[in-house]
Amino acid sequence: MATVYDVPADLLIKRVAERLKDMVAPPEWAKYVKTGVHKERSPEQDDWWYLRLASIFRRVYIDGPVGIERLRTFYGGRKRRGSKPPKFRKGSGAIVRNALHQLEQLGFVKKTREGRVVTPMGRSFLDKVATELKSELVSEIPALEKY
Repeated sequence: MATVYDVPADLLIKRVAERLKDMVAPPEWAKYVKTGVHKERSPEQDDWWYLRLASIFRRVYIDGPVGIERLRTFYGGRKRRGSKPPKFRKGSGAIVRNALHQLEQLGFVKKTREGRVVTPMGRSFLDKVATELKSELVSEIPALEKY
């Protein structure tokens, strides 16, 4: 059985986002919000919430136990400040927090004293998606079967 580590991250995140579209709905304010103070505009993709949700889910799987501040740092970026030198700024905490709440309501993530961790149900969900994705990739590129 394949795991999250065995498939490319971009393909896995897209596939998980497609599955999560049936399970959750984005908050009403998600249409108008920027993803951090370092951004000038809001995301152009209509389904950006599901992609971020899937990305956070994968991050918790890989890095867990992980907290909101560490995820904010991961999704941060360089803020352009005009003639002053740029500085690093963290990403939006509300997006990370609400995404984790939605994953907790689905039963994929749980809160512990050390931070958020993936539940066995969440691990199973991600591993099943990764296994399906890997089997499709192996059928396209047979050389990947040895991995």
